[in-house]
Amino acid sequence: MMLGLRKDKKDEDAGGVNPYLSLEKTSVLQETRIFNETPLNTRKCIHVLAKIIYMINQGEQMGPTEAREAFFATTRLFQSKDVTLRRMVHLVIKELPTAPDDAIIATSSLTKDMTGKEDGYRATAIRSLCKITDLTMLTAIERYLKQALVDRNPAVSSAALVSTLHLGKDNSPAEMVKRWTNEINEALNSDNVMVQYHALGLMYSVKKHDRLAVSKLLAKYTKGGVRSPYATCLLIRIACKVIEENEQENHPTLIDFLESCLRHKSEIVIYEAARALCNLPNLSGKDIAPAISVLQLFLSSPKPTLRFAAVKTLNKVASNHPSSVTMCNLDLEHLISDTNRSIATLAITTLLKTGNESSIDRLMKQIQSFMSEIPDEFKIVVVRAIQGLCLKFPNKHDVMMNLLSTMLRDEGGYQYKEAIVNTIIAVIEANPASQDTGLYHLCEFIEDCEHGVLATKILHLLGREGPKTPSPAKFIRYIYNRVILENSTVRAAAVTSLAKFGAVCPNLRPSVLVLLRRCLHDTHDEVRDRATFYLSVLESGDTSLVNQYILDTLQSSIVGLQSLLVHYIDNPSSEPFNLNQVPITTAPAEVTPSSKTDDMITETRKPAVPTKTRQEESAERLAQIPEFARLGPLFKSSAKPVELSESETEYYVRCDVHTFPQHLVLQFEVTNTLDDQQLENVTVEVGSDNYTVLGYLPCPQLVYNTPGTCYTLLQLPDHPSLVPSTFACNLKFLVKDCDPNTGEADPVGYEDEYVLEDLDIGLNILIQRVFKTNFAASWDEQGDENQADETYSLSTVKSLNGAVDQLVNFFGMQPCERSDRVPDDKTSHTLLLAGQYKDGVECLIKTRLVFDGVVNMKISARSLDPALNELLVSSI
Repeated sequence: MMLGLRKDKKDEDAGGVNPYLSLEKTSVLQETRIFNETPLNTRKCIHVLAKIIYMINQGEQMGPTEAREAFFATTRLFQSKDVTLRRMVHLVIKELPTAPDDAIIATSSLTKDMTGKEDGYRATAIRSLCKITDLTMLTAIERYLKQALVDRNPAVSSAALVSTLHLGKDNSPAEMVKRWTNEINEALNSDNVMVQYHALGLMYSVKKHDRLAVSKLLAKYTKGGVRSPYATCLLIRIACKVIEENEQENHPTLIDFLESCLRHKSEIVIYEAARALCNLPNLSGKDIAPAISVLQLFLSSPKPTLRFAAVKTLNKVASNHPSSVTMCNLDLEHLISDTNRSIATLAITTLLKTGNESSIDRLMKQIQSFMSEIPDEFKIVVVRAIQGLCLKFPNKHDVMMNLLSTMLRDEGGYQYKEAIVNTIIAVIEANPASQDTGLYHLCEFIEDCEHGVLATKILHLLGREGPKTPSPAKFIRYIYNRVILENSTVRAAAVTSLAKFGAVCPNLRPSVLVLLRRCLHDTHDEVRDRATFYLSVLESGDTSLVNQYILDTLQSSIVGLQSLLVHYIDNPSSEPFNLNQVPITTAPAEVTPSSKTDDMITETRKPAVPTKTRQEESAERLAQIPEFARLGPLFKSSAKPVELSESETEYYVRCDVHTFPQHLVLQFEVTNTLDDQQLENVTVEVGSDNYTVLGYLPCPQLVYNTPGTCYTLLQLPDHPSLVPSTFACNLKFLVKDCDPNTGEADPVGYEDEYVLEDLDIGLNILIQRVFKTNFAASWDEQGDENQADETYSLSTVKSLNGAVDQLVNFFGMQPCERSDRVPDDKTSHTLLLAGQYKDGVECLIKTRLVFDGVVNMKISARSLDPALNELLVSSI
């Protein structure tokens, strides 16, 4: 016997084996035949039911026939009086996908169990019955459900309350549930903590659409009467939601309630109140000080859950109120050695957010000893926190760069190394003083880098930033080593990087040409082809060719290029294919990297997937509309929609602007926020003296809270100076009243309209952003003879940063060489912009800004079109 016990203990320590791991649906369904045996083998039946539940929870899909057969087989087990088996039967019936016509078979048995005297399975019967019942059967059991809400058995009462809460999510049962307010109020006075919690949740669900009723609910129970700590936590969340929905109003009573909960006897209530206060908008550091004090006490709690909750909340607060969390730094430092690595990681990242410049050296030493003890996913969180600290204290970049360099040399996986490389690159881009140090550390890393993707990324960065450093020659050795030692992909990237050094640095060009000639004997075609191409361009000595084919790479949209090539092949023409008609690539529609470090520590990062740009998505969508197919290639789409009404109004309207060669398409996304109306034939009529409206494409039907799209097609003005304009917008539609519960609309409606805010269109719709690696070379290439100048005084702008932001938005052009970033201590600045006009002409703008109380500006524009130059400098 002792040997058996030891064996069982050993199996338990080893984690055991899942007995349901290799189940097959077909064999399990065949085992349901034992439900027909007489007498029933209760133990076997329970085992088979457990298998069915396991398969359903694992996502196993059952066909309609299989589910029906399993359902009918399970209902035969109602003949057994065994309590455990009956509860399993209820659970399986609740989980099986059941058709309403089949569910009626079990309704009478479940109703009998629900109203019976056996408390062991009354609660499960209620849950199953409410899950499979429909509206017609619900009226038959309404009386029993109302009685169950106030049942003396807490398990039965809770089951009825929770099941009713789920029923209330549907429109029709919700009206029935609203009639049970008296029973819900009685349950709210229960002595059982769970019953009171579930009753409060159901009561809020019934009244949440009535702001006055919610206010009365809060006024009644925030003064007392709630003994359940779970119900108190729910009350705190309801109060927070009311405060957040009405930010403009003062809520002193609710704030006092939250602060009073900080003195509650239950730890979960204290933490919930502290977290709520810290997350409320528009509160100052002084207002959240009591909550911070409570969280500081939790940091020294013997319970790991409380320590984790407290440090996680403080980590989030430190992003907005770092000075308020500083008082907890000593306690946070003690948590660095916590046995729970999640707590230790959050503690160190919080310290990085609250640290000051004088404490950075000490923090870096602590991190260095700490990093070897945690896995890669925690290291990534720390690296991202270090990035924030680098940007906060740029003068300390040397110390933090040295730590990041040490991390690069340590053992770690690809995602960890990628996070460090991305951090160094972000610091280099944000702080020019760290450029030389950062590039040197990256060069040291690629000498022994086992990840080809990271090596290629760093070589690309070296080719872009290395030639601009004071001593670019020192990077050549690291780059050429990659040509000798790496795989073909990295070798090709190294050849491109070498060519960029030769293009930007004339004194290094002879040395680069020698190295490129050596690459002509490479074993891989791609490397040899690149070396041959770059040699030819560099040896020509033509500055225009060097800029065009080495520094300024092709920026065409791949999706746009593909669609135009397909159109060109399908419609043969004697004219050659015009590459200038291809849309220029823009930023992705969604930015995938995230700088958030206070989410779950153990989040799993998925591999980056190439994302279509917003313009490419718009081009595909518009190309499928016959009315717009003849307009030609899409030149530009607005970066983000313009709101023409507020989201709280009856009709929420946003507008996207799409520019074609000769036309403008206004795309309006309309949302009807009224649940008692259905709109049809929805259009937005626009008016402007400079534009001709060619047609409207209405939205056929607009139901409640479902966005719909309508379009307006305009002819662009003949002269570009007439493009900037203000449109008066008017929403027109046919209104049909409808039932909010069923959504059924009246057959007859009436015409109505709604005035929207004006839509401003600027010159930026005609200019697409273009990246220029070497702006000075491109500027010189255009020549002084193709330049126009003008001087302005921007009296309404109060800072250089404000002037830069307004100019970038006004022209819609790409800032080059990070000229959109203005140092804080500067009184003068030069902004460099590059773009392409809609007819394919590249244009460059150089603005010299001086701040002396007001911003004075000299703007110069260069392009091969003199009229475009004059338009750009005179459009301000």
